[in-house]
Amino acid sequence: MLKKILAVCTALIALYFFVSTPTIQKKFLYPFPYRSTIENYSSRWKVDKFLAVAVMKVESNFSEEAHSHSGAVGLMQIMPETAAWIAYQLGEAPEAAADDIKNLRNPETNIRYGTWYLAELKDEFKGNDVLTLAAYNAGRGNVHKWIEENHWSENFSDADKIPYAETRDYVKRVLHCREKYSELYGTNNFISTPIALHELRFARLKNLSL
Repeated sequence: MLKKILAVCTALIALYFFVSTPTIQKKFLYPFPYRSTIENYSSRWKVDKFLAVAVMKVESNFSEEAHSHSGAVGLMQIMPETAAWIAYQLGEAPEAAADDIKNLRNPETNIRYGTWYLAELKDEFKGNDVLTLAAYNAGRGNVHKWIEENHWSENFSDADKIPYAETRDYVKRVLHCREKYSELYGTNNFISTPIALHELRFARLKNLSL
């Protein structure tokens, strides 16, 4: 009996170390699909690529066809009305914007919009990742309300104090995934990509909640 227990323990330890190897984790637990597109737009909008891929993993688990009950679409789960606002901020022509919103499941469009929105939120919330992710999940209006009601500073970092359970869990999961992606893929640098002048604009609509 003791031999069987020892054999089982040995097998479990071996399995643990096998699953813990970077190669296995990259392949099965933390893959990096759409990597060149994520790196491209993360570099363009000056947002952490590991934050972007972590958001994508938690939002859709890399499914282009993901569609939430609230209407969020695609890899980074963007609402069509949010996509319309993003297109306006980027100065897209109405016809081009309409095509992009219609094809929001397209990975190129979804990642371009999603990474821009992450950068926009991070800029709005003074680089605070917890508040940025909370706004991505629950809406910027809710986060501004929580900041005002709870007197949070721009250095707020306690995700456990976020009022919505779903948002609390979301923020923790994304931050955990970002840490894992940084550990596994952190040796590579951003890809530098030229950017049109109109795309550099991070317009502010402080009273608009999305």
